[in-house]
Amino acid sequence: MYKPSCEIKSVRADIIQDVSDKMSSNERYHEIANLFKILGDYNRIRILCALNYQEFCVCELSLLLDMSQSAISHQLRLLRNKGIVKFRKENKQIFYSIQNEEILPMIKKADEHG
Repeated sequence: MYKPSCEIKSVRADIIQDVSDKMSSNERYHEIANLFKILGDYNRIRILCALNYQEFCVCELSLLLDMSQSAISHQLRLLRNKGIVKFRKENKQIFYSIQNEEILPMIKKADEHG
């Protein structure tokens, strides 16, 4: 019968310590998990892919992605709060663009493997 634990009572403490020293803090892993939660939404991915090509205002993204302006604004607020997108004002318009450029290669890589 299969036992999911070791029967040997010794551990390789040197290896455990070496890997432990290389790993990030638990807080950092929580940050990474939260980032993936933010990226785990279909509409946020579409918004980021659109912003990869061009900066847009909410009304333009609404037309491009066939979503309500309030839905776009909500998603952009979440992305902005995580430092993934940024905005700039031009007269009365607000234009959004990518702030965290490291996100795009991850999305592109996932798209290539789909």
